[in-house]
Amino acid sequence: MESAKRVISGTWGEVWLDNEYVAECYGMQLKVSFKKEDIKRCGMMATDKKITGMDCSGTVKLYKTSSRMARKIGSSMKNGEDVRFTIISKLDDPDAYGAERVVANGVSFDDLTLADWEAGATGKVDAPFTFTDYDYLDMIPEAE
Repeated sequence: MESAKRVISGTWGEVWLDNEYVAECYGMQLKVSFKKEDIKRCGMMATDKKITGMDCSGTVKLYKTSSRMARKIGSSMKNGEDVRFTIISKLDDPDAYGAERVVANGVSFDDLTLADWEAGATGKVDAPFTFTDYDYLDMIPEAE
């Protein structure tokens, strides 16, 4: 690494929910966990693992500025509709070697926070979700 300034900073992160910019977002995580099955082999004491699937999950962290999530999923979920979304995460630090954009498809939110507040504290909401597929739209190249 040439210098610390090349380490990408979350300050430059952006999020879109179904092509709508989410200005109140202050954090994002998209994660893929691998499901593994034990594979026992003759002549080996250790158990190996085989990847047999994956679970995709994430969380969008929002400052409470509006009722965005209630509008997006509240009445639909209450009526039994399984609404799905697309989320795009973008991280584009001007000092980094490039930008990274990832799209999560088939996003299904896990819960809806109806109220969560405390005197003297700014409002924040974590919105956890699962998703079914992802693609990199842009990737950061390796340093030369």
